[in-house]
Amino acid sequence: MRTEDLEKRALGLPGAVESAHFGKRDFRVGKRIFMSLPEAGRAVVKFTPDQQKLFLETEPGLCAAVPGGWGLKGWTSVYFCDADEDVIDHLMETAWRNVAPKSLVKIPAE
Repeated sequence: MRTEDLEKRALGLPGAVESAHFGKRDFRVGKRIFMSLPEAGRAVVKFTPDQQKLFLETEPGLCAAVPGGWGLKGWTSVYFCDADEDVIDHLMETAWRNVAPKSLVKIPAE
């Protein structure tokens, strides 16, 4: 998957917009970040610690906890270049659902 494909998928989620913080691109719902793109081939997504644990076990080559305190809070690196598109969609939608208002979560993704 290319970065452009990932961006298009992120922006297809209800209420998602592109922004930036610390000089890195991110994707948000309102003011809450669900995914950032810190470097080529890697996204960082917002999971709960329990979700992170599950995805680290089920997708070990694809997902890795962000080092330090951010990782302890659930922030997870996703290495998307050679990943299955359906898996990436699931991971991204999970992160989006974690930050989206309940009124938006009821709207199906495009």
